[in-house]
Amino acid sequence: MPASSTDGSDAIVTPPSAGVEAALDVAHLSRMTLGDRRLEREVLQLFDRQTEMLIERMRDAPVPARLSCAHTLKGSARNIGAWGVASAAEQVEKAAADTTDPTSALAAMAQLVRAVADARRAIALRLD
Repeated sequence: MPASSTDGSDAIVTPPSAGVEAALDVAHLSRMTLGDRRLEREVLQLFDRQTEMLIERMRDAPVPARLSCAHTLKGSARNIGAWGVASAAEQVEKAAADTTDPTSALAAMAQLVRAVADARRAIALRLD
Protein backbone atom coordinates (compact mmCIF):
# COMPACT_ATOMS: atom_id res chain seq x y z
CA MET A 1 0.00 0.00 0.00
CA PRO A 2 1.52 3.36 -0.96
CA ALA A 3 2.22 5.81 1.79
CA SER A 4 2.14 9.57 1.46
CA SER A 5 5.31 11.48 1.99
CA THR A 6 5.73 12.76 5.54
CA ASP A 7 7.74 15.82 4.54
CA GLY A 8 4.65 17.83 3.63
CA SER A 9 5.02 17.38 -0.12
CA ASP A 10 2.38 15.80 -2.31
CA ALA A 11 4.80 13.09 -3.44
CA ILE A 12 3.69 9.50 -3.12
CA VAL A 13 6.21 6.98 -1.93
CA THR A 14 5.61 3.55 -3.38
CA PRO A 15 6.70 0.63 -1.23
CA PRO A 16 9.16 -1.79 -2.80
CA SER A 17 8.42 -5.44 -3.46
CA ALA A 18 8.68 -8.01 -0.68
CA GLY A 19 11.91 -9.64 0.48
CA VAL A 20 14.81 -8.87 2.76
CA GLU A 21 16.48 -6.63 0.18
CA ALA A 22 13.28 -4.63 -0.16
CA ALA A 23 12.37 -4.70 3.53
CA LEU A 24 13.87 -1.25 3.94
CA ASP A 25 13.37 1.64 1.52
CA VAL A 26 16.85 3.14 1.76
CA ALA A 27 15.99 6.18 -0.37
CA HIS A 28 13.06 7.03 1.93
CA LEU A 29 15.23 6.43 5.01
CA SER A 30 17.89 8.74 3.62
CA ARG A 31 15.31 11.47 3.01
CA MET A 32 13.91 11.09 6.51
CA THR A 33 17.39 11.32 8.07
CA LEU A 34 18.49 14.13 5.73
CA GLY A 35 21.32 11.94 4.43
CA ASP A 36 23.00 11.92 7.85
CA ARG A 37 24.44 8.42 8.24
CA ARG A 38 24.93 8.81 12.01
CA LEU A 39 21.29 9.75 12.44
CA GLU A 40 20.26 6.90 10.13
CA ARG A 41 22.25 4.45 12.23
CA GLU A 42 20.66 5.74 15.44
CA VAL A 43 17.13 5.59 14.00
CA LEU A 44 17.66 2.05 12.71
CA GLN A 45 19.04 0.87 16.04
CA LEU A 46 16.06 2.38 17.87
CA PHE A 47 13.61 0.79 15.44
CA ASP A 48 15.34 -2.58 15.81
CA ARG A 49 15.03 -2.47 19.60
CA GLN A 50 11.48 -1.14 19.42
CA THR A 51 10.30 -3.93 17.12
CA GLU A 52 11.74 -6.58 19.41
CA MET A 53 10.06 -5.05 22.44
CA LEU A 54 6.67 -4.46 20.78
CA ILE A 55 6.43 -7.92 19.19
CA GLU A 56 7.15 -9.49 22.57
CA ARG A 57 4.46 -7.33 24.23
CA MET A 58 1.92 -8.21 21.53
CA ARG A 59 2.24 -12.00 21.79
CA ASP A 60 -0.22 -12.54 24.64
CA ALA A 61 -1.56 -9.03 25.01
CA PRO A 62 -5.25 -8.19 25.29
CA VAL A 63 -6.78 -6.64 22.18
CA PRO A 64 -6.45 -2.96 23.23
CA ALA A 65 -2.74 -3.39 23.99
CA ARG A 66 -2.17 -5.28 20.74
CA LEU A 67 -3.91 -2.49 18.80
CA SER A 68 -1.77 0.15 20.51
CA CYS A 69 1.48 -1.70 19.84
CA ALA A 70 0.55 -2.37 16.21
CA HIS A 71 -0.32 1.29 15.71
CA THR A 72 3.01 2.41 17.19
CA LEU A 73 4.90 -0.08 15.06
CA LYS A 74 3.05 1.00 11.92
CA GLY A 75 4.01 4.64 12.42
CA SER A 76 7.63 3.88 13.20
CA ALA A 77 7.91 1.58 10.20
CA ARG A 78 6.49 4.20 7.87
CA ASN A 79 9.00 6.72 9.14
CA ILE A 80 11.97 4.59 8.12
CA GLY A 81 10.51 3.04 4.97
CA ALA A 82 9.87 -0.44 6.36
CA TRP A 83 6.72 -0.74 4.23
CA GLY A 84 6.22 -4.47 4.83
CA VAL A 85 6.20 -3.95 8.59
CA ALA A 86 3.83 -0.99 8.28
CA SER A 87 1.42 -2.96 6.10
CA ALA A 88 1.54 -6.03 8.35
CA ALA A 89 1.02 -3.89 11.47
CA GLU A 90 -2.01 -2.31 9.82
CA GLN A 91 -3.41 -5.78 9.16
CA VAL A 92 -2.89 -6.66 12.84
CA GLU A 93 -4.85 -3.54 13.79
CA LYS A 94 -7.72 -4.54 11.50
CA ALA A 95 -7.71 -8.17 12.61
CA ALA A 96 -7.56 -7.28 16.30
CA ALA A 97 -10.56 -5.02 15.87
CA ASP A 98 -12.55 -7.89 14.31
CA THR A 99 -13.35 -10.13 17.26
CA THR A 100 -15.51 -12.45 15.12
CA ASP A 101 -12.54 -14.14 13.41
CA PRO A 102 -9.68 -15.06 15.78
CA THR A 103 -7.81 -16.95 13.05
CA SER A 104 -7.31 -13.74 11.07
CA ALA A 105 -5.66 -12.15 14.11
CA LEU A 106 -3.24 -15.09 14.37
CA ALA A 107 -2.45 -14.97 10.65
CA ALA A 108 -1.93 -11.20 10.76
CA MET A 109 0.38 -11.52 13.75
CA ALA A 110 2.40 -14.25 12.01
CA GLN A 111 2.78 -12.01 8.96
CA LEU A 112 3.91 -9.13 11.18
CA VAL A 113 6.52 -11.33 12.84
CA ARG A 114 7.86 -12.32 9.38
CA ALA A 115 7.91 -8.71 8.17
CA VAL A 116 9.72 -7.57 11.31
CA ALA A 117 12.28 -10.38 10.90
CA ASP A 118 12.92 -9.28 7.29
CA ALA A 119 13.29 -5.65 8.36
CA ARG A 120 15.65 -6.55 11.19
CA ARG A 121 17.81 -8.57 8.79
CA ALA A 122 17.87 -5.63 6.37
CA ILE A 123 18.79 -3.30 9.22
CA ALA A 124 21.60 -5.60 10.34
CA LEU A 125 22.97 -5.63 6.78
CA ARG A 126 22.68 -1.85 6.56
CA LEU A 127 24.46 -1.34 9.88
CA ASP A 128 27.38 -3.63 9.00
